[in-house]
Amino acid sequence: MKFLPTRSIALPPPPSFAHVDTWIFDLDQTLYPHEAEVMALIEGKMTAFVARETGLSQPEAYALQKTYLFEHGTTLAGLMAHHGVEPRRFLDEVHDVSLDTLVPDPELNSLVSSMEGRRIVFTNGDQNHAVRILEKLEMTDLFDGVFHLEHANYVPKPNLLTFELMMKAHIVNPKTAAFFEDSPKNLRPAFDLGMKTILVGPKADGNSDPWVHFRGPNLKYFLRDHFA
Repeated sequence: MKFLPTRSIALPPPPSFAHVDTWIFDLDQTLYPHEAEVMALIEGKMTAFVARETGLSQPEAYALQKTYLFEHGTTLAGLMAHHGVEPRRFLDEVHDVSLDTLVPDPELNSLVSSMEGRRIVFTNGDQNHAVRILEKLEMTDLFDGVFHLEHANYVPKPNLLTFELMMKAHIVNPKTAAFFEDSPKNLRPAFDLGMKTILVGPKADGNSDPWVHFRGPNLKYFLRDHFA
C-alpha cells in the first residue's frame, strides 16, 4: 500500500526556525540514509566512465574523479571543463543504478509533511534521477518544487550562481529559508546568504564548521528531535 502523508497536521516550527517559510532539502544521502549506498553505486559508475574516457587505470580514474569533485563541485563539471564530456551521456550512464536498497520511511515522510511552509528539493543530480528517487521514497507529493542540475546549466552546488538561480526560480528569500544537506561545503553559500543551515549524515559527527548552525546523524532523527 502506498503511503500518502497528510499535509493537514502541520506543526509550528521550534523557536530557532520560527522565521522559516521555505525548507530546502538536498536529495542524495539527505532524504535517504547514507547506509543505503545508492551513491556508492553511482560513484562506481563514475569511476568506470572516467577510466574509459581518459584511458586511466581504475585507481587513477577514482583519484581524478575525486579531484574534480573537490575542485569543480561535481565530477561531471570537471569532465566538462577538461574533457569536453557531454553531460547527458554522463548523467544517463552513472544514474542507471538499482534503487532496491531504498525503501519509503513513513515516519520521515510524516515529519517532512508536518513542516509548515514550502518544501523544495535542491540537488546536483538531474531531473530523471530526482524523479526516480522521490518516487521510490514515495516523497514526490511532499515537495512544492525541485531545482536540479539542468536548471543550473550543469553548474553544481556550491557555486553561488546556482544558489541564486534556485532562489530566483522558486522566489526564495534566504533570510527566511533553511537548508538541509549532507555536504558541509554546500552549506557555506547558504550560510553566507543568510539561510539556517543543517548538516545531516555521517559528516555531521565531529563537524565544527562555523557556517553550520545545526547537525544531526540523519534527517529523520533531526526532525524527530526538533519538530515532532
